[in-house]
Formats: sequence, structure tokens, C-alpha cells
Amino acid sequence: MMKKFFFALITGLALLSSCGNENKTDGADSVELGKSYGPVKVDTSKSVTLDEMLSSFEVQKDEMEFTFKAPMLEVCSKAGCWVNIEKKNGETFMVRFKDHFTIPTKTEVGTEAYFHGRAYWDTVSVELLRHFAEDAGKSKEEIEKITEPKFEMGFEADGIALVKK
Repeated sequence: MMKKFFFALITGLALLSSCGNENKTDGADSVELGKSYGPVKVDTSKSVTLDEMLSSFEVQKDEMEFTFKAPMLEVCSKAGCWVNIEKKNGETFMVRFKDHFTIPTKTEVGTEAYFHGRAYWDTVSVELLRHFAEDAGKSKEEIEKITEPKFEMGFEADGIALVKK
């Protein structure tokens, strides 16, 4: 009975600790421009601008597949598991990575990339917004100010190609 308890405890701790630190970049944390990450290799010839993607998506209001190019405003510093992209109006949207693939945590803000995946509308819970704020290194005070869920555009990328800083 005691062995089962310790096994469950150790397994639980391992799962919790891996949640914020998992990095599936083949063990390399160095940034390689031109390298693709994710299960889908990005076809840059099918890319549209960020503004074209946003305009098309906002008119349709349904989930849509895109390849677009944009600089990264923010990169998850714990695991490289999401990035934020800035729209022309100063608002941002989050790009999450399908099946939790990651990019190097040392990817610098401002690095341009091609993103392939799907845009969708989503309600993001307070708990998840706080988790993302923690990943972004926000202060405890900033995190505690998050008290309402957000309905916003999201993007799930299944492929990213880093191109330039």
C-alpha cells in the first residue's frame, strides 16, 4: 500500500513539474532562423499578411485555416509554448501550439515567423488567463487583477518557421 502511495505521489509531482517546463525542441534551445517547428512544415508561398488574415477572419466569424507572417510580441518564457502577436490597433492575440510543441525559449521578442494553423473565437477562463500571465512573468499584483474571462480570437498553430530578427 505504501509503495502505491509513493508511486502515485512521485508520478503526480513529475506531471506537475513537467507542465511548465516541457520543451519539445529536440533538446536544443538555441534559435535557428529558417527552422520549422511543429508537426506541419510551413509552406511560406501560401502566406498572407497579418492584416489580410485578420480581415478575412473577422468577416467570416467561423474557424479558418491560414498561413501568415508576423513578428512575435511576446514568447512564453517557461517553455516556448505560446506567443503573442500584436494587431495594428495595439491589441494582441495568442498563438498556441497544437499538441504542445514548442519553440526555443530564447526566441527573442520581435523575431518574425510564418505561422500555419487555424484562427477561431474562444472564451478564455480567468484561470487560464492567470496561467498565461504567470508564464509571461507578470507580477502577482498584475495576475490578481485578472478577474473576468475574455472572448477573443485565438490561433492554434501546427507549424511555425522562424525567419528573421
